Amino acid sequence: MSRKHTPADPELASRLSRRGMLGVAAGATAAALIGATTPAAAAGKGRGGPVLPPGRLGIQLYSLRDKVSTAGFGPVFAELEAYGYDEIEFAGYTQGSAGAITLAQLKRLARDHGLHPIGSHVGYYDDNNPNAYTFAQNLTKVLDDAEALGLKHIGTASGPFRYGSTVDGWKRAAEDFNTYGEAARKRGMKFYQHNHAEEFSFATDKPNVRLYDVLLAETDPDAVYLEMDIYWAFCAQFRFGKRPDGTPAPFEPLDYVLKQPHRYPLFHVKDGVRDESTRDGYRMSDVGDGDIDYKKFLSKVTARTHHGRRYHHWQTEHDNPVESYAFARKSSEHLHSLRTGRCGD
Repeated sequence: MSRKHTPADPELASRLSRRGMLGVAAGATAAALIGATTPAAAAGKGRGGPVLPPGRLGIQLYSLRDKVSTAGFGPVFAELEAYGYDEIEFAGYTQGSAGAITLAQLKRLARDHGLHPIGSHVGYYDDNNPNAYTFAQNLTKVLDDAEALGLKHIGTASGPFRYGSTVDGWKRAAEDFNTYGEAARKRGMKFYQHNHAEEFSFATDKPNVRLYDVLLAETDPDAVYLEMDIYWAFCAQFRFGKRPDGTPAPFEPLDYVLKQPHRYPLFHVKDGVRDESTRDGYRMSDVGDGDIDYKKFLSKVTARTHHGRRYHHWQTEHDNPVESYAFARKSSEHLHSLRTGRCGD
């Protein structure tokens, strides 16, 4: 049974309640979840429908930065095409790539390998460098480049800690995000923020308030979106399941998504082996080698619709894989192999 996460601040609770009313009603999409064509998916034929929606598997290229830096984007894209990937998410547009490449060449190269560039991570701010390639310092350039690549999402993996860890500090960061989100929306893109574990920690001035709840309450749901890194959210569940005074404050990552599924167009699918002796409660692993129940997570999320339309994208990731091509291949095979049970469980 999932557990509710109710903020202790009454005003914040009211804001979140209003945001939640914009959430999308649950609806079954079992009929829409057929048609995956990868060899791994075909191997599961007859054992229920695929959990992974067809055409929605991507990978965060940070996981393959070693291969990009030595071989270049072309050979990497060829491998991803062979592994059954549909989409890519950038973490910079060179990554130390072998040889210079323009944005137009990069876009064409992805298209030639059947890969759809779905998003990119850019820094939030660098207040010590007015020329930094960040949203705060060079918003127009960041959006120009994203538009040139044909991206539908442009975001940051930086936490909203620019003004500290207080409620007011995060309200100020939310104002920044609303500005970036509105600018992106005018160009037909969605601005998003990717979490680590610390976003789920508590405000230093109001230790009963979870900072992630401030972000959700203070950002415009039509302009600011979230990319949940599922692994880090589960690490946060372990690390921040109690308030600083030790009182219980449990939360379920999946509940955040199911309450406002339209705000989570992107996900990072990252796995981990449960290990309570570590700070984070997990040790990162290749997808399928860990203990996070992705069959349940994907099934629950993809059962949400918006006028019959699915809109979630799933990006595999490993921060430091032992062998990055092996990680990419194994992760794709595992996710394509996940099937619903005969009774739809």
